[in-house]
Amino acid sequence: MSDRFLYFVGIDWATESHQVCVLNTDCELLAEQSVDHSGPGLAQLVALLLKVTHNAPDQVAVAIEITRGAVVETLLERGFCVFAINPKQLDRFRDRHTVAGAKDDSRDAFVLADSLRTDRPLFKPLRIEDPTILHLRELSRLDDELRQDHTRLLNQYRAQIARYFPQLLKLAPSADEPWLWDLFQLAPLPEAAAKLTAARIGKLLRHHRIRRWSESEVLEILHTPGFHLALGAAEAASEHALLLLPRLRLIHEQRADVARRIERVIDDLATPEGDSSKHRDVTLLLSLPGIGRVIAATMLAEASQPLAERDYHALRSYAGIAPVTRQSGKKRYVLMRQACNGRMRHALYHWARVNTQLDPRSREQYQRLRQAGHSHGRALRGVADRLLAVLIAILNTGVPYSAALRAIPQPSSQ
Repeated sequence: MSDRFLYFVGIDWATESHQVCVLNTDCELLAEQSVDHSGPGLAQLVALLLKVTHNAPDQVAVAIEITRGAVVETLLERGFCVFAINPKQLDRFRDRHTVAGAKDDSRDAFVLADSLRTDRPLFKPLRIEDPTILHLRELSRLDDELRQDHTRLLNQYRAQIARYFPQLLKLAPSADEPWLWDLFQLAPLPEAAAKLTAARIGKLLRHHRIRRWSESEVLEILHTPGFHLALGAAEAASEHALLLLPRLRLIHEQRADVARRIERVIDDLATPEGDSSKHRDVTLLLSLPGIGRVIAATMLAEASQPLAERDYHALRSYAGIAPVTRQSGKKRYVLMRQACNGRMRHALYHWARVNTQLDPRSREQYQRLRQAGHSHGRALRGVADRLLAVLIAILNTGVPYSAALRAIPQPSSQ
């Protein structure tokens, strides 16, 4: 990447068209144009930049508000240097050019180009990512979306069951087990459940390998008296719940399928074949206590660049672990960072939570922070902060994590 650029481009990204502004080092406007968000439109954008900059893409710096997408990937593939900035930062840069709050696409494109010209260290340089990481990112985000859909449908299903058939929830309070769905489909009403035989229930339990309940216990629970509802209320709730079941089963199967796909991608990343520069950090990542498939996939998908650069400070800020300090005069406040990647914050929260159960040192740190008056979340963020430092250390050394290494005496400084 060139240390000195001769041309600065600002692209105000949109869903249908993009406003482009090209400046030189003296802030002179060289070109300004709107291009469509399409194949021919992006080809027109590349042709415009090559023409204005005399076919020197390595001397062109492009500023944009997104970190990935067709525009970013097209420019990176053609050799342009692309930088991203948070829209909130762009809003602050806009105030340098107008105090009246004026805003339009051409102005935003100009502000992006001019800000990159004067404040390049504040922009994040982008690069072409490993195709496997792109694949993992899509699967990881799809897994998160399916989990949310599953939770929403499950809550609706459980609410309908609780309206008229609470006995069923005693068998599985969360109502998220496929064997319970099959049982409900056999007997969607209490009257039908009372007619089930022990042999039929036993066959269902054996099919799903359920051993915590016996046929007699299930029959006893199903025969428990329920609610006395208005005529037709139970039938209506039962029909509603039965209509939700196919969607629940589909999402359950899709989640299992996505989980298997993520496992395969992680296994591919962890198995060195061919190019040694490919992501091998997954092996070191999985060696840490508390990191499993979901957390590893999230960290590799959402923070691949900070991990590759071994940037501890970027990781802790990106995951919301680093606090925000506000000080003015004698007043000083230390607050939780809100501007972060929500999926990374969620992953590190669960990593720290599980790690405190597995690692005595993390458990001791958590208890010490709690005794100092910190909340549960604040204590886990403190644990996660230390775990990130450990992660960067093993990434730098290339040695998998081992708790036994702590017992090795350190050499004397004398």
